[in-house]
Amino acid sequence: MARNRRRTTDSQDRRRHERTARLSETLREVIADELAKLDDDRLTMVTITAVDVDSEMNRGIVYFDSLHGAEGDAKIVDALGEYRKRLQHEIAVQVKSRRTPVLQFKPDETMRAAARIDAVLREDAARRAAQSGTAATSDSDSANSSAE
Repeated sequence: MARNRRRTTDSQDRRRHERTARLSETLREVIADELAKLDDDRLTMVTITAVDVDSEMNRGIVYFDSLHGAEGDAKIVDALGEYRKRLQHEIAVQVKSRRTPVLQFKPDETMRAAARIDAVLREDAARRAAQSGTAATSDSDSANSSAE
């Protein structure tokens, strides 16, 4: 026999989303503060960019970015994994919620994708400038030769 499912209204969905967004931002701040307190060379110049928490607070994905680039991601994930329990404990102490999410760490690809897009746009602008400079030079050369 099928169970009747309660339907949620738009306002309930909106409140749930707002709560999750506030919680994600709070967790990001707590984790960033705790990382600043750690004395680990692997975690220098690491920035916590976002935390994605599911609505039941079972799981939290922590996105980070660093100046080490993609080459340093494995070391950073290992280091953060070592401090995972400590970070979860601090979340439990500071947030005072019934549940503490299990943290996973992933590099934030959006920052790198934005950098790649920026590089492509700069290359395109330089190529266009070079082409227009070549066209202007050839136009002035042909004008000088016809004037003679």
